[in-house]
Amino acid sequence: MESHADRPHPILLPPKLKPGDRIRFVSPASTPEPQEVMRQVTLLKEWGFAVDFGAHVYDKLGYLAGSDEDRLADLDDAFRDPGVRAIFATRGGKGSYRIADRIDFEAVRRDPKPLVGFSDITILHLMLWKRCRLIGIGGGLLGDTADRDAIRRMLTSDDDVVIEADSEEATAALTTSGKAEGRLIGGNLDMLMTAAGWALPSLRGAILFVEAVNMQRGQLDRGLTMLRKAGHLDGVAGIAIGQFVGFDLSLRVNAIDIVRHHLASLDVPILGGLPVGHGIRHRAILHGAQATLDVQAGRLTMRQR
Repeated sequence: MESHADRPHPILLPPKLKPGDRIRFVSPASTPEPQEVMRQVTLLKEWGFAVDFGAHVYDKLGYLAGSDEDRLADLDDAFRDPGVRAIFATRGGKGSYRIADRIDFEAVRRDPKPLVGFSDITILHLMLWKRCRLIGIGGGLLGDTADRDAIRRMLTSDDDVVIEADSEEATAALTTSGKAEGRLIGGNLDMLMTAAGWALPSLRGAILFVEAVNMQRGQLDRGLTMLRKAGHLDGVAGIAIGQFVGFDLSLRVNAIDIVRHHLASLDVPILGGLPVGHGIRHRAILHGAQATLDVQAGRLTMRQR
């Protein structure tokens, strides 16, 4: 059953960026390495954008980039500032889930702008879709040239975004058959599990995207069992599967076997092998975009219009 927060709102597709527009970096989760942030800043400036920073970007409180209040304040300030036209998370890590339900959603609706980030940032994308229907960018700027160029196009162009499956990815073994249409919702599997019951939007009619990193088999099995038995996967139109990184696939019962067991009963088209996630190549996705999953073609297409 959908909650009040799941009831339809107008889709918020943020305006495309123009040269000179300002991008703000914030740290909703863990503290970044300054040199990694500056690599991204240099690239964005080369693209013609201005860049500034939240007040607490480099704060450190244990595994968090400062207190919940300070991290939330930076995120809200970025959404409220009319001069900021896109928001980049400096990194993932841990902690976005602590503030996801406290975002100033009215500010988001007044002035939609894209949030760019993945991994732990998944839970912010989920909540922003659930509460505001905001389309965001799940990816980062530390991949290869093609990965970076894809994000640039997402920020500046309304062209379709196409990702081709890679037969060398381990999750390609999960591919079935068929074709599906729906809004693309998902991200990091650990965050999908964390979001269940409070930040996870309805997946009915949606294409679910999942990727995972460094999960134990028992953790993976428990989480997928919960999502399935609690009904969160009911009515899903199709499943797009990205990279599973940090798993020992030589085990007799490995992560691929566990995922196959849980998804088989859904009887929907599944396309694995997408180079999206925590691998060396990691394409970006558009959270909330209308998408087509074409298993025979080995292609996920996301539309920005």
